[in-house]
Amino acid sequence: PGRAKRLLLSQLFQPLNLQAGDEAGWDGRAGEPTCRSQKLMLQGGLIHPSSPGCYYYLPPTVRAMEKLVKVMDGEMQAVGGQKLNMPSLSSAELWRASGRWDRIGPELFRLVDRHGKGYCLGPTHEEAATELVAAQSNLSYKQLPLRLYQVTRKFRDEPKPRFGLLRSREFYMKDMYTFDASEEAARQTYDLVCDAYRNLFDRLGLPFVKVRAATGTIGGTLSHEFQLPADIGEDRLVLCPDGHFAANLETLNGEQTSCPTCGEKLTQTRGIEVGHTFYLGTKYSSVSNAVFCSPKNKPQLVEMGCYGLGITRILAASIEVLSTEDSIRWPSLIAPYQLCFIPPKRGSKEEEEGITLLEQVYDDLAEALPHLAGDSVLDDRTQLTIGKRLKDANKLGYPYVVIAGKRVCEDPPVFEVWNQNAGEVFFLTKEGVIELLSKVQIP
Repeated sequence: PGRAKRLLLSQLFQPLNLQAGDEAGWDGRAGEPTCRSQKLMLQGGLIHPSSPGCYYYLPPTVRAMEKLVKVMDGEMQAVGGQKLNMPSLSSAELWRASGRWDRIGPELFRLVDRHGKGYCLGPTHEEAATELVAAQSNLSYKQLPLRLYQVTRKFRDEPKPRFGLLRSREFYMKDMYTFDASEEAARQTYDLVCDAYRNLFDRLGLPFVKVRAATGTIGGTLSHEFQLPADIGEDRLVLCPDGHFAANLETLNGEQTSCPTCGEKLTQTRGIEVGHTFYLGTKYSSVSNAVFCSPKNKPQLVEMGCYGLGITRILAASIEVLSTEDSIRWPSLIAPYQLCFIPPKRGSKEEEEGITLLEQVYDDLAEALPHLAGDSVLDDRTQLTIGKRLKDANKLGYPYVVIAGKRVCEDPPVFEVWNQNAGEVFFLTKEGVIELLSKVQIP
């Protein structure tokens, strides 16, 4: 009682397939293009394919996702965000009124209920959020700004789903809809949310660029994308080498080759879009008649913005840009588990003493640093050598690995500790291990 139950690797539902094998067979469908993150996530038992563009997210992935959402909730609440949840089923009437039912085309999953009413599975929720605010008939300027957001499953009938969670037909997104009393206030909100996104990517240690973007089917007059530069990215970006200018190539007229600010030659790169922000003005509020009562007691249309972060795409994209060809590297803040403990091999001379001492470190650590208690895994596959289990731990990307090796029988016992993200190895006593790990942050 009072002791944290040890989490054993053999009991985790994470079907590993870490032997790099036949590349074509990863997804069960030969010839489908794979990328680093897709291959690593399938090998590491993080996702399992169900149908084209749809995946089971296995427990470690859900842990990483929940951590990411927690970090993101903090950033959204810091800018006054209030979390809600909107229905996945959106009525066709709502989408017809905004004109998007016909404009979006076959990417919309459409269905009809038993009464013959049309719906779509929401790829995004501008119409729904605006309708919700429009339904508040006595909204006052004193209640603005409103910054409402949700984290839900979204649906998009991709013609060619590929690259695992980077382009799937079902995915998780954080979408925020903001309602302000004036254009000036709405633009301040826009800057505030963009800064929150910057902050989020900085905290995750992801090398992002914010680029000027097209408004597409969402609409509005101002839009930016947050992109992670990567070779397999589907967007082509142009960047000023000194950072004065960055845009998605699709927004440029003609052959703009030099930076409008400093005249330097623009460089091209590819990127994975992980966030998108839009200033919408009254595009949606005018359709739904979403109004508030002004200080002069007159009804006035709210000025809107919308802001998306691809939750599952950020997970896959961070693995894509941080990992090596055969080893996952997570942003350490959101790694599914922070620690892996490796006891001696069965039958080795260190076995008996080593396993007792390592379990003691596990328990003492859980007591000294309770926030890490649920973030530690014990690799109990003692039929395997330490080297083989260390190799697996390296491939799965635990930020820290604690090993009871040859020096565990010294007095005092010494443990081998790997800081995987920094590529450092330490030899530490139990106190040293706890001291080192006391710096580890989890959301």
